Amino acid sequence: MSENTYWEKTDSFETKLRLLEEAWKNKDFRLVRSLTDSLRTTTLQAQEEGAHPGTPFVPTAQFVPVSSLPPPWRTWASGWQFCKVLTLDETIGLDRAPEPVEVLLSCAADQAVSLTREVRVARIQPDHTLLEIPSQTHSEVRRGPERLAHVLFMAQGAAHLRQTYLLFYGNPDAELPAYLTDLQTRGEGYALDIENDTYKASLSHQMGQLERITLKREHGLELFAGGEGHGEPPGIDWAHDYATAGHFQKMRITLWERCPDYEVIRGPLCTIVRRWGFPYSPVHPVFSPSRLHIEVEYRFYAGIPWFHKLGRMHVIKEFEAAALRDDEWVFSGQSFTEMLWMGPDGKLQSGPVDPRQRDNIWAVGFANKDSKDSFVALYLEHTAQGMPEPRHSGSPQMFYRWHGHVWSRYPLPQKVVPAGAILHQKNAYVAIPFTAAEGPAQIEALRHCLAHPLHLSPGEIPHGITPPKQTTRLARPGEAGDSPIPKQALWDALRECKDEQLYTAGISVVDLGLVHDIRVRGDTVHLLMSMPHRGRPRLGFFTFGSGGNTHPVEPQLLQVPGVKHVVVQQVWDPAWSSNRLTDEGRRKLGLDT
Repeated sequence: MSENTYWEKTDSFETKLRLLEEAWKNKDFRLVRSLTDSLRTTTLQAQEEGAHPGTPFVPTAQFVPVSSLPPPWRTWASGWQFCKVLTLDETIGLDRAPEPVEVLLSCAADQAVSLTREVRVARIQPDHTLLEIPSQTHSEVRRGPERLAHVLFMAQGAAHLRQTYLLFYGNPDAELPAYLTDLQTRGEGYALDIENDTYKASLSHQMGQLERITLKREHGLELFAGGEGHGEPPGIDWAHDYATAGHFQKMRITLWERCPDYEVIRGPLCTIVRRWGFPYSPVHPVFSPSRLHIEVEYRFYAGIPWFHKLGRMHVIKEFEAAALRDDEWVFSGQSFTEMLWMGPDGKLQSGPVDPRQRDNIWAVGFANKDSKDSFVALYLEHTAQGMPEPRHSGSPQMFYRWHGHVWSRYPLPQKVVPAGAILHQKNAYVAIPFTAAEGPAQIEALRHCLAHPLHLSPGEIPHGITPPKQTTRLARPGEAGDSPIPKQALWDALRECKDEQLYTAGISVVDLGLVHDIRVRGDTVHLLMSMPHRGRPRLGFFTFGSGGNTHPVEPQLLQVPGVKHVVVQQVWDPAWSSNRLTDEGRRKLGLDT
């Protein structure tokens, strides 16, 4: 059969599903397992190409040409062609410490080459100068005539303050920004150690659950759960799980031998770890019900003493749960001397929970009056769809069977959980020096701020202002058309470097999107490149022609006038996907046919 279209070069989900059903009927279980894996691959590709990225904060067609900005700003942003304008309003009358702001940016596909490389964020200062703000651009996708990416930055300011930010893009010479922050992430996959100046969080190498936290002050208190767990590695975060009907068994995500699925985003401002799947039985796979789909996401930030956890429990099939937990933390030892909790009035209390409020708790934690250590969960969102309002329980306990401190939240208002129901949560966990005099007010203000984040809206360039001349500029050396070796000449040279394993496509590393960044330092060219997937880990195939590649990168770039040295670095983060293909690359691979 000839292969003239994309679907002749591969097989559809529907085709693989039909083959899977036939193999299942024939009890050809090895083939079933192979087809299941192939279906997963098809799903991953479909997600890359078709998952809805969300609604951008400013429509794609709404942008400001840099050429129309006041002359001092235009000079400062030389090299960039477009910007979006964003307004942030403080609406609850509290001074704001740094808090993360995330927006979905979109632009016409021909206005940018790589939003990950090109986006820069600037704030309009009170004196009408522009100040670059460190930012992190991630999860870039291509959807037809648009490019979209999430942009995250930190914002702070006084009560009732309105601030205006410009998000610049459209600079083919831009390089991947390198901002220095206190956030450090070490490890591979989800087996990570993440730390900033306040804490160090360690995720389980087995299933990615938060295993322990070290508070980086004074003696460096380490919060951990000791012992043997329930046969699985113990950790301080035990949710999410449920007990089946009649308390026959408990289904846990902490029983995963590895995460069924996960995504990790690493950057200078935020490390995001998302994991999802169905919880496991103590005797998995004897019991493997597909009834409650669980998603858990951690977000660790630079420069702030708290982190986010988001959870989603989606009922796929009606079932009975004898019990269900969506937040439980266990700390071995006796690290704390006081229990803390907050009712719906937003006031932090110490001591036992008022019995009248035990199902209406919105913060819970512990503190030590001598060491001033504390760890408090702030419940920001806790909602249910398709079922009655959840119970907001979770009273703290100082002693848990001689184990230490614990709190557990059991949100189910009923035992039978209907199909389609969703339990959603968004929590923040904070570790600050805590005193009886100042701690409650600090925790109360922080929760109030996080429950009412800075209000985001499209903005406009202020009228009638005369910005002063600026002594700095947005571009680093080589980003404003001033590269000692023209970057366009380097990109043109790289178009001669083909992936010769795609025998007849004639597609270059540029059109494949394998080149993440080009930097020129004197007569040396630095490249960041990836391979299409980890089944091809040897970048030397492209770099210097290992394996018979006839037009490798290094000798090709050395032919460009002025280039004396070429340094190629291999990266896996972010992973390559078909979103990185150029229009020409998509055409040559047949993705648009």
